[in-house]
Amino acid sequence: MKRKPISAPEGAQEDSSPLVGPSKSRCAGLFADPGGAIPNGGPRETFDVDDGDDPIYVYGSEAQGSAGGGRGNCFRDGRTKIDFVLVWEEKVRPAKKHRRRSRQLHREGGGAAGLGGGWEQPPGRQERWRRKFVQNLQNAGLLMEKEELLSERRSVHCLKLSAPWEVLLYYAEELCLRAPLQAHPNPDRNSSDELLRKLCIPNLMAQQVPNKPVDVYTCAFRKSKLDKFLGSDCHDSYFSHTQRHRMVYEILARTAYGKRKHAEVGIERLLNEGVYSAAFPLHEGPFELPEYEVASEELNPRQVLYRFWAQWRCWYKYQPLDHIREYFGEKVAIYFAWLGFYTAWLLPAAAVGTFVFLAGLLAMGTNTPAQEICGSGGQFLMCPLCDTCDNWNVSEICPMAKVGFLFDHPGTVFFSIFMSFWAVTFLEYWKRRSATLAHHWDCLDFQEEQASGGGRGAGPHRPLPQPQVMRGSRGLAVERPRPEFAARAPCMEQNPVTGVKEPHFPERDRLSRILTGSMAIILMLCVVMIFLVSVIMYRGIVSTMMYHTGNTVLMTQAGNIANISSSMVNLVLILLMSQVYTSLAEKLTRWEMHRTQTQHEDAFTFKVFLFQFVNFYSSPFYVAFFKGRFVGYPGQYGKLLGMRNEDCGPGGCLIELAQQLFIIMVGKQVVSNVQEFLIPKLKAWQQKRRLARVRGAQLCQEPRRWEEDYELVPCEGLFEEYLEMVLQFGFITIFVAAFPLAPLFALLNNWVEIRLDAQKFVCEYRRPVAERAQDIGVWFFLLDVLAQVSVVVNAFLIAFTSDFLPRLLYQYEHDSQLHGYVNFTLAYSPPSYVDSNHTMCRYKAFRDPHGNHTLFYWKLLAIRLGFIIAFEHVVFFCLRLIDWLVPDVPESLEVKIKRERYLAKQALADNQDVLLTVSRDSSPSPGQCAESTLCVHACSLCVVSVWLPQGAITKPSICQPQKGILAESIIVASPKGSALRLGWEHHQGDPGRWRRLNPGQGDQPALCARILQKGDPAGERAE
Repeated sequence: MKRKPISAPEGAQEDSSPLVGPSKSRCAGLFADPGGAIPNGGPRETFDVDDGDDPIYVYGSEAQGSAGGGRGNCFRDGRTKIDFVLVWEEKVRPAKKHRRRSRQLHREGGGAAGLGGGWEQPPGRQERWRRKFVQNLQNAGLLMEKEELLSERRSVHCLKLSAPWEVLLYYAEELCLRAPLQAHPNPDRNSSDELLRKLCIPNLMAQQVPNKPVDVYTCAFRKSKLDKFLGSDCHDSYFSHTQRHRMVYEILARTAYGKRKHAEVGIERLLNEGVYSAAFPLHEGPFELPEYEVASEELNPRQVLYRFWAQWRCWYKYQPLDHIREYFGEKVAIYFAWLGFYTAWLLPAAAVGTFVFLAGLLAMGTNTPAQEICGSGGQFLMCPLCDTCDNWNVSEICPMAKVGFLFDHPGTVFFSIFMSFWAVTFLEYWKRRSATLAHHWDCLDFQEEQASGGGRGAGPHRPLPQPQVMRGSRGLAVERPRPEFAARAPCMEQNPVTGVKEPHFPERDRLSRILTGSMAIILMLCVVMIFLVSVIMYRGIVSTMMYHTGNTVLMTQAGNIANISSSMVNLVLILLMSQVYTSLAEKLTRWEMHRTQTQHEDAFTFKVFLFQFVNFYSSPFYVAFFKGRFVGYPGQYGKLLGMRNEDCGPGGCLIELAQQLFIIMVGKQVVSNVQEFLIPKLKAWQQKRRLARVRGAQLCQEPRRWEEDYELVPCEGLFEEYLEMVLQFGFITIFVAAFPLAPLFALLNNWVEIRLDAQKFVCEYRRPVAERAQDIGVWFFLLDVLAQVSVVVNAFLIAFTSDFLPRLLYQYEHDSQLHGYVNFTLAYSPPSYVDSNHTMCRYKAFRDPHGNHTLFYWKLLAIRLGFIIAFEHVVFFCLRLIDWLVPDVPESLEVKIKRERYLAKQALADNQDVLLTVSRDSSPSPGQCAESTLCVHACSLCVVSVWLPQGAITKPSICQPQKGILAESIIVASPKGSALRLGWEHHQGDPGRWRRLNPGQGDQPALCARILQKGDPAGERAE
């Protein structure tokens, strides 16, 4: 290592920032930017540099104390914006431990004491990667500035990155960013606000959020049309912060740091390898509101989000979705838009569910079967509930019989049908809302843009092309291999689309790993079933213990105590298994070696959702459809592992199902909210404490912006948030017949969830890289599956678990007021049971004295099956009708889309058309053809002769056909000026007219065409 002094260039300002730009790169001409992009001098320290490496300037004490400070989002010159930050940490070796080694190095002239009293050694692999990566970033055109924190044991380094104007222009076109064409009003899009305005009711949910982003018509960005876009003359503000972050991240993701054949490319792999500890864009200032009074318009965007969104007092206000999108990007904004939309739709569901529950509460006193149970006294002596238990009177369960009516009355049937319609209608209107937001946020054609746009060759700002979405010759999108996949792939193979050699993992090996992983998943599902059986046995043991206490209260409430305590135990097991399996699923998915991030995320989502579905819903499914079905009858009881199969409690299985749903659903929500509130704060406190030890004596200095953001928690993404809401959606739709209050608890939870998530993103998380998204992705498919499953489950729940159909059939055949219904549902124990020293007793079943099913049982079974078929067909038909009646895209949105496409066509049209007149019998010379590219303007069905220069082989650009003109074929090459024929669709017009279409680019030979009518002698000669 050689230490070289760097002097400031003549005429440099003393307080200007030392910026690093490429000195010998193809992008050297990019830095004539008036915003401070020219590397200007200033007080700098010496630095170590390897031969052939560009330097990274390190600030000393003078630089750190210079004017312009580091708290802003600019370089020290106060003008150059910071678009991204790379942070890494290094250990500093104490001089005492290596004093002898240092002296030896000094004697040999091979080194010197480093910063902090340490000693230098040859750079390791991570240091070489880091230096090569930085050098390639400079070659890509990025400006850089370095700062660091030093302590006796550890140093923290920060490399600030900025993209100049020309680099931004190039990548804006490469990534198909949307450019503004025409501004138009951006009113608040809230249907509830419009409804309240029509009803002349004040809207307490509305709020005026300052600095609202302007709504504009947009089109794909083209550098050649820059002057036709709004605001193109203002370079500093033309691209938003999120767009700049996205483009710089694309450069970071494409840039190599080692051998490309080993896929040593991109910042993500460097983070995985530990070369960098963090890479993130900076927040736009602090989120804390100033202590003094300040106008809302003067707040920074982060403070605006905190004041009008993240504070708890905003729980009933509309979310500022445009501001969220402007700050965090479309992917985060679409999540909060969906969560707010879902929460708003929970209002009618919660209102109807609460009304149904209250109706059952009011009608509880008029329940004839409950009145008969309470007034029966010792009339009905019931059989023992366990082998060692005593007989009991049915009148003992009077309170439970009354409470059971709350969850099992005709209103619950109506509510389950209502929720089936609600779920599908909610999804249909979300599709409309999603389409509106996607257009409003310029993501409606996001997938198509990725697949077809920006497929250019390597340019001056992409010396090391490794695109996130690599395009083939036919516009096919090919996603970049994952960094971990690239690092662990055993071989390289040529990509059939791009022709580039990429890391490859044999498909056969992957399939074998997927099958092995599937076995592990099945094993984990079996573990869930084992835990379920353990909970069942626990419930039986606790019930038996309660009966043998001799306490009247415990004996009466033994079933409830066992059910509630087992539900809590089940919740603990569910939460523990969720953590274990999520970790296992992540390792299995990584081990399966999926090539792209999309494939990896889909496989991981499928694994986790499948397990969580079984983990959370297995116990409610058991209580709803299996508990009490295999009990048998006195003398012939079914047993499992020596214990009698458990029967439903005194109030029926539906009330036990409601208890389980309440404990599992509400308990899961409470635990999740506590974790979301505490864990980010604990992580941030730990990170802040660790950084404070490094900062040491510099604590008295005000921390810089990158230091404050580095203390925050890395953004953990939205997977856990979506998963929690999808599981909640399953609880409020699948088992809603047993728990009408589920939508109410979901509504209360979501009000808290929105504020917790908002505070995490605004206050606790580092700013994530803005990502585009058209919708909520695979989660919509899972929601739709749950909505379809809920129809089937609720039909079976009403038919087989509820007493709705037995009561209905009894009313039809015997008594409409249900008098005598309790006695009718209780069978007598068989004589064989009485002969074995047992007392004659009753048990709940439709059986005769010999234990055989009665005719009423078979009639009821036929009615149950018929009800399921009728319920499913009617509901599914209505759901399909709703799907057909509600268009996915609103009509008003279709008009806006057509308007935007018209403006884009006008803006991107070539206005330099030249019309030429050519005689029918003349033939242009090759020289004439080389100077202009001509395309058919209008002709009858004709033959076109094409002349190319001598020896030219070209692939001309294909124009978008004008109205009425359609090329059937275009032949690409002509070796020696031979005449080629193209057919064109019939169109009336002057065949002698020519139209200039697309000038040749660079050194591409131009194409010249001549229109000939059929029967023309020249045309015949061409043939």
